[in-house]
Parts: sequence; structure tokens; C-alpha cells
Amino acid sequence: MKVKSVRPGLEKRALVVRLRKIKGQIEGIEKMVEADTDCSDVLMQVVSARQALKSFSEKVLESHMRACIEGAATPSEGRHSLRSLLTVLERYAI
Repeated sequence: MKVKSVRPGLEKRALVVRLRKIKGQIEGIEKMVEADTDCSDVLMQVVSARQALKSFSEKVLESHMRACIEGAATPSEGRHSLRSLLTVLERYAI
């Protein structure tokens, strides 16, 4: 049973803003490739986009731990959320 994440308005807004910035970075990389921009310049933008996505995932992870694990209604729900998180982290590390 998955528990739906409910984020406070400001937290949700901040995550959406981050995603829009990442989307803009990806679109910029696409334009650079279409324009035959130097590979090293494209790769620098890829590094920047990867870092932004990593930062985004860390914020979501922090939010999940705070809301879904610490704030679980029952110990059973908390264990389920923790197991789910561990599964995601195993895949994330690959």
C-alpha cells in the first residue's frame, strides 16, 4: 500500500520551481547539441543539470524521511515507508 505524499504548499512550489529550472537546463542542452556546440561546453551543462537533479532528489528524500517515516501514523506504516525508501535507494546508487 503506497501512502500518498502530501507536501505543504511552499515546499511543493519550491520543488516545482527546481524542476522547471532543470527542464530549462535540459532544453538548453538540446539546443546546444542542435547547434553543434563544442562537446566540452555541452558536457559542462550536463554536469550542471545532473547536479541540479541530484539536489532535487536530495530534497525529495529529506521530505520523504521527515513526512513519511518520522510522521507515520503507525509503526507498521513507518516500517513500510522505510522499506520502500530502501528499495529506491538501492536503485538510486546504481
